[in-house]
Parts: sequence; C-alpha cells; structure tokens
Amino acid sequence: MELTAGCGTALVTPFRPDGSVDEQTLYALAQWQIESGIDWLLACGTTAETPTLTDDEWLHVLRIIVEAAAGRVPVWAGCTHNSTREAVARARAAAGIPGITAILSASPYYNKPTQEGLFEHFKAVARAVPLPVVLYNIPSRTGVNIEAATVLRLIEASENIAGVKESSGNLPQITGLITRAPQSFHVYAGDDSMALGVIGVGGAGLVSVTSNEIPAEMAQMVHAALGNDWSTARRLNRKYFRLIEANFWETSPGPVKAVLSMMGKCGEFYRLPMLPVSPTVRARLERVAGELGLLIHAPQPEGDPRLY
Repeated sequence: MELTAGCGTALVTPFRPDGSVDEQTLYALAQWQIESGIDWLLACGTTAETPTLTDDEWLHVLRIIVEAAAGRVPVWAGCTHNSTREAVARARAAAGIPGITAILSASPYYNKPTQEGLFEHFKAVARAVPLPVVLYNIPSRTGVNIEAATVLRLIEASENIAGVKESSGNLPQITGLITRAPQSFHVYAGDDSMALGVIGVGGAGLVSVTSNEIPAEMAQMVHAALGNDWSTARRLNRKYFRLIEANFWETSPGPVKAVLSMMGKCGEFYRLPMLPVSPTVRARLERVAGELGLLIHAPQPEGDPRLY
C-alpha cells in the first residue's frame, strides 16, 4: 500500500482516573477524527505517551484504533525503541495486525547513534516488515538528526522506506531532501507550524498534533495547500496558529490533552513523568480555546490527573 498525502493525526492516548487506558474514549476519538475528514491515524506516536505503555497496552491501543478505523482510513503504528532488536520486534508485531498499513519509527533516543548507526538501524526495521516504513526525524526528542544524505541512502537500500516525518525544524534540510528524493517518497511536516512551509517546497502533508483538537480544520488547511489554494490555507493557518503554538507551551501532549479535556473529549489524565500543565498555562490555553469557540461546559472527570 502506498502512503497517503494529506493530514494525519498523531492521536493522544486517553487514560482513566486510575491510570488505565480508556478504551471507549480512545475509540470515540478515532471515530470523531475519521468523521471529521482526517486522512489517516497514527497510533502510539510520541503524542500518545507511548513510552509509558506496556507492550501489551501498546498492542491493545493499536487494535482499538484499527477497529475504530474499520478500513476507512490508513492506520500507522508507532514502533520506536532505542534498541534495534526491540524496534524490529515491535515493527513485526504491529505488521501482524490486520489493518495496520504503515510503520512509523523514530531515531533511537538517548543512544545518539552516528549516521551509519541510524542507517543500519532503520534498514533492519524496514527489512523486517512488508509494510511501508516512515522514518521520524525529531532531534529535540531523540538527540540526533537524520541527515538528508542518510535518508537518501536508506531509500536506495530498502524499497519500503517510503517517507519521513520531519520535525527537525530545518527547512533547508527538508527542501534539499524533497528535491533529491524520488517523487514517490513522501516527506511530511512533523510540526504543525511548519506545515505550509513544507508543503510549499513539495511536501506530502502533515502529521499533526493540533488535529487532535480541530481535525476538520487542519485537514482542510492541508488539503487546500496541497491543492494550491494558498489563500484558504493561509487563512486557516492564520486563524489557528495561536492554538498550534499553544500546544507546545509545555511538553506535548500536556497542552493538547488539557484542551481536549476542556472540550469534553477526554479526561486530563497522564502517566508520570508527564504532569498536567501549570495553572498559568492552563489559563492561557482556556483563553485561546475559548476565543476559537472550542470550549463546552462539560463536567470534568473525578480523580487526580497525575501520578500513574
């Protein structure tokens, strides 16, 4: 299956007050995303607090999202680990779930491998599965940048390395990769704030955090840009850029879960080391969300939204 151009959502993982995965809310969130026009779902990415999930929970979350999608949109599985052997095992496990259509894998975190180490790592992941593999370059989280030259080597080495989610914030690097890679290779913006810039130089779309809150609007913005309707794309970007920035006032997914809770979409429950946003940031988030018409007066779940 080829990768899809457009806007995909890196879904949050909702938890119950006791810290367990809230399956019903997760299913409802996935349904809402699809009904809102999102192009694909990313299960168990960074936004999903995946490092805090056990292996069994990780598989459970993947299966819930696949069930909710019911073949209507592609579902990508986040399969990141700082051990190549474990990343390969996760990729194989995800590929064995009918309905998973692609594997997303970030650079090994903490290890800070060389470019050659990255090359061998991703080559091993790609050769272990029959699905398209999307690299995830996010140096701010992993401590290492996947250079464009390394991506190009990987494209040559493994035909199923089909795309990259680029969160380096380095537009010249991203532009250089797009201009040198085969046209079939998909380069996605991994930062909502970079979406129009990346699409403008030939990118295939966006893997979004903000679409957790406004899936229809983010999908419309990305589709407009991909369709060369820059007036609409810029208008939507201008309208929602405050929210895009607000989602990173503290470490993600703290702000996006806070806003989703204000919207009545899920409880604001995390697992350590993630904590609720500070009171100051919460007040600012509420103001931005309110001005955009996102808030409802919904009862808040009981329980301490921390320490699980």
